[in-house]
Amino acid sequence: MQVLLFLIALLLPSGAGAEEIIGGVESRPHSRPYMARLKIITDGGSEDSCGGFLIAPQFVLTAAHCRGREIIVTLGAHDVSKTESTQQRIKVEKQFIHKNYNTFFKLYDIMLLKLEEKAKLTPAVDVVPLPGPSDFIDPGKMCWTAGWGKTGVREPTSDTLREVELKILDKEACRMYKRYDYNFEVCVGSSTKLKTAYMKDSGGPLLCAGVAHGIASYGHSYGKPPSVFTRISAYVPWINRVINGK
Repeated sequence: MQVLLFLIALLLPSGAGAEEIIGGVESRPHSRPYMARLKIITDGGSEDSCGGFLIAPQFVLTAAHCRGREIIVTLGAHDVSKTESTQQRIKVEKQFIHKNYNTFFKLYDIMLLKLEEKAKLTPAVDVVPLPGPSDFIDPGKMCWTAGWGKTGVREPTSDTLREVELKILDKEACRMYKRYDYNFEVCVGSSTKLKTAYMKDSGGPLLCAGVAHGIASYGHSYGKPPSVFTRISAYVPWINRVINGK
């Protein structure tokens, strides 16, 4: 992806876009109950999609570039082409985009979605814990991301949830992204295999030992690792203020 958000800005009128899973496997149904799929009506009236994840019964965390005129969140899904009994579809009441988000500079690519009603927590719908403000995931750690996006540059999006294991890389691995900031972003990927998040997966979580440490943000248009995730720990105070209505 020449930086994915550039691609998004060029191709999508609203700026909504995403990343997906290349080189991964289909998830065991409902084994990631925090996963959310966002159906987005863009400012131009077209339809798009992103990923996200439930962090409180009434709040979903996602990427700021997944904003739109209207968003409907589906929770408890595995196969999004079907109406599964586990699924809960809830409209978004309010989108909280970080005030410093800028599509050009890429930083602050984080957004909280307040749902019109609280999700009902079930075995297929549950929240995921966040790191503390000082929890800094170290290079070398193995983590996971998941989504329903494209499984290859020329492949369609996936109806079923897919996941892939990714390594936390040193900041030097993301030096091709001129505005990459190690304090606010996480560089992830594989140095030996084509494994990455890709289009229609932005907003999805980076899970390390069961804790959401990142949000899928951008990468290369041709799907080559590494990709960049927003570093959640840097935004925990802001997240808490929004959820607590402060």
